[in-house]
Amino acid sequence: MLKKFVVKCPPEVILRPIAKRTTLSGAGTTTVFSKSPVMSSNFTQRRHFKAAMCTEIDKPLSIGTKESQMELSSGEVRVEVAAAGINFGDILMTKGTYQVKLPTPFTPGNEMAGTILEVADDVVDFKPGMRVVGLVNSFGAFAEEVVTQAESLWMIPDEMEFTDAAGFIVSYGTAMLGLKHRANIQPGEHLLVTAAAGGAGLAAVDIGSHVLEARVIGAAGTEEKCSLVKSYGAVDCINYTTENVRDRTKEISPKGANVVFDTVGGKIFKDALRSIAWEGRLLVIGFASGDIPSIPANHLLVKNVSAVGFYWGAYSMTDLTKFRWSVDECLRQYRLGKLKPHICKKFDLSMINQAMDFVKSRKSTGKVVLVIR
Repeated sequence: MLKKFVVKCPPEVILRPIAKRTTLSGAGTTTVFSKSPVMSSNFTQRRHFKAAMCTEIDKPLSIGTKESQMELSSGEVRVEVAAAGINFGDILMTKGTYQVKLPTPFTPGNEMAGTILEVADDVVDFKPGMRVVGLVNSFGAFAEEVVTQAESLWMIPDEMEFTDAAGFIVSYGTAMLGLKHRANIQPGEHLLVTAAAGGAGLAAVDIGSHVLEARVIGAAGTEEKCSLVKSYGAVDCINYTTENVRDRTKEISPKGANVVFDTVGGKIFKDALRSIAWEGRLLVIGFASGDIPSIPANHLLVKNVSAVGFYWGAYSMTDLTKFRWSVDECLRQYRLGKLKPHICKKFDLSMINQAMDFVKSRKSTGKVVLVIR
């Protein structure tokens, strides 16, 4: 039985103090974490595990050792992590510019896949040995082991690799719930996706094309990225470094885009707004450009356009049924062979800084994943 699972976000974030002591070891610093026992369990094996740690804001991460939580609380599950997905928010968190502020030292990451080691006595839906994908409530996924709530986990198909699973649920859950629930996109409608080669963007292209039967127009910054976007089902892709988004959108769909899925903000957002059709819906997903745009209300009025805000993680607090459905449906469509996440590069945990630099460089497509074991 599933209870309410909460993805912590402001102002709901209440972080427990986890840093207990720091010891020096060789040339580097090894930080050891521990948690107070809260409920008895049978876990008596590994007592320490490796983890990427941020010991100072806006500095390179180090690989240290964390102490296993000896006892599980009600509803908790211990997972041996096989792979973890890197999201841009993880990078912002280590730079101190994310809306969630963690006290140092901390381990970033909240999207992971692995094998269950142990469950609390009251957990009935999961058993040791099950392959799962999930979210870590208080972060810490860039590690060999995590403890999280059962409500934050999903079983993954046997045919799904851990690395694919680790880069799946955040991007695909966001795209599925945003397009289906918030935008109410209909078969045959034109969907314009900005940053279409990115994690959420490529998931929107994949779902829009292969599940929701939309006619997808991608927008990306290079010809190579546009080729990838078209291979995922887009009818065309606009290179917005060399082409005008509004003009090209109107060439492809003379009436404009019925739905815009925007993760960029800034100038691209404004170009997309000018590309929208009568009674179009503009989904505001994020601001990867760093520029939060203002919306001219008269543009919305004249074309009867809806600007629709969408924050996927908030549904874990306000509507758990929809939140879990978004991932359940994506996994179902994966089993049907309709969806396939794109993992552009894999890095060993020891190369965490190189992995994050690669994401920051904007050279990545789809998702970048850490291989933990």
